[in-house]
Amino acid sequence: MRLARAEQIARNIARQVEEGHLMPGVRIGSVREAAATFGVSKNTIVEAYDRLVARGYLEPKRGSGFYVVRPRPKAAAIRPAHVSEAVDLVSLLREQLNQHYEVRVGDGRPPANWMEASELGRHLRLGTRAAAGRVDHGYGNPQGYGPLREVIAARLIERSIHVTTEQILLTFGANHALDLIVRHFVEPGDAVLVDSPGYYPLFGKLRLARANVVGVRRTDEGPDPEDLEAKAARYRPRLFFTQTLAHNPTGTSMAPAAIHRLLQQAERLDIILVEDDPFADLLPPITPRLATLDQLERVIYVGTFSKTLSASLRTGYIAGNAELVRSLSDVKMLTVVNSSGYVERLIHDVIADGHYRHHLNRLRERVARASVQAMTNLARIGLDGFSAPAGGYYLWCRLPEGIDDVQLARRASDEGIFLAPSSIFAADRETHTPALRINVAYADDPRFLRFMAEQCGGIRAAARQPAEAS
Repeated sequence: MRLARAEQIARNIARQVEEGHLMPGVRIGSVREAAATFGVSKNTIVEAYDRLVARGYLEPKRGSGFYVVRPRPKAAAIRPAHVSEAVDLVSLLREQLNQHYEVRVGDGRPPANWMEASELGRHLRLGTRAAAGRVDHGYGNPQGYGPLREVIAARLIERSIHVTTEQILLTFGANHALDLIVRHFVEPGDAVLVDSPGYYPLFGKLRLARANVVGVRRTDEGPDPEDLEAKAARYRPRLFFTQTLAHNPTGTSMAPAAIHRLLQQAERLDIILVEDDPFADLLPPITPRLATLDQLERVIYVGTFSKTLSASLRTGYIAGNAELVRSLSDVKMLTVVNSSGYVERLIHDVIADGHYRHHLNRLRERVARASVQAMTNLARIGLDGFSAPAGGYYLWCRLPEGIDDVQLARRASDEGIFLAPSSIFAADRETHTPALRINVAYADDPRFLRFMAEQCGGIRAAARQPAEAS
């Protein structure tokens, strides 16, 4: 309750700054005065002021109090020159998607009614309630299918991330979302921070962009603040890609205090945070996130249906400030023209019909049961060096001393067992700790458990021999 009230107070003060009622340089009321004004405890005001400092509205001055500072420009305000030049070329394409003009001689496709007899309409039957049984064969809005963006906005508001549909861009999954962000922000040679261990496909995207990929040590509590501080001072990065909840690959979630601290660091170091949240729909809506506290000022939020509905549907989204979303929409048009309106209608219908909610309830139960079973089975064979998963599919299992994760994966492959060694997830493979990312859905396979028991048992037996001989 105190956190909710602190957020209300923070937004109240932020609104006064944005509307010009509190000018830059003005000293605001002391903690004691504000507590009396708002009728709350001093701790609640301290929490509200801390949030305003993290978001760039207030600046603390030792022994003097808190002063208003001019809010920083939105993250998308500065567009790289090469992106601006490319976007200038898409005005024709933008009109073909948005369709402002009635006379369309310059269009690049035939009118929709030429496609009415298409077999696609008979087979797909998508969006029947919204379109009275008619399938739209056009490109569609470049930001994606409007009703699905409305549904996503409602779900984000349930997570206390207050957005409009104009702040949401639909993509071909989270990977496409990350790719658009990389294309928009990153130029060759730029230093970009990532979790290490972290999401290895992201490392590949950044290296394709010729970025300098810099790993920030990931602990069970989240990014190591001291390591982040050191890397930021050395490399001066603009972006930090991270997963707050049910982290891939470790399965752990950041505590609220760690989230708050990371936002404060990002503000002070002038770093944009990209929060990838693939398991959001499996977790309680009230779970704290970076985007919840930041409200998409410094945080760009990425979501997907791939982990909870189907990886084959390839639909995700970006939520950010409206200017950023418009810029990313242009990049999307340049690279893929648009995402699939058919698939987006299908997902919308599944959610609107209530099927998705029932599916999520079943999926949460399965994940919970499988997680408990996986930890029990691994502990039984002596692999107890793991971090308990926080609602996602993954468990990070540290290997006993003397076991090389890559060699272990190769031996497992010879026996038809697919393992995910920790070195794959390390931005700096020289300093990684041998471990496995284990998908709890498959962790009860007796062949896997037997293989791991044999491998780890052999190492332990070899380690005991010198002591026994002496």
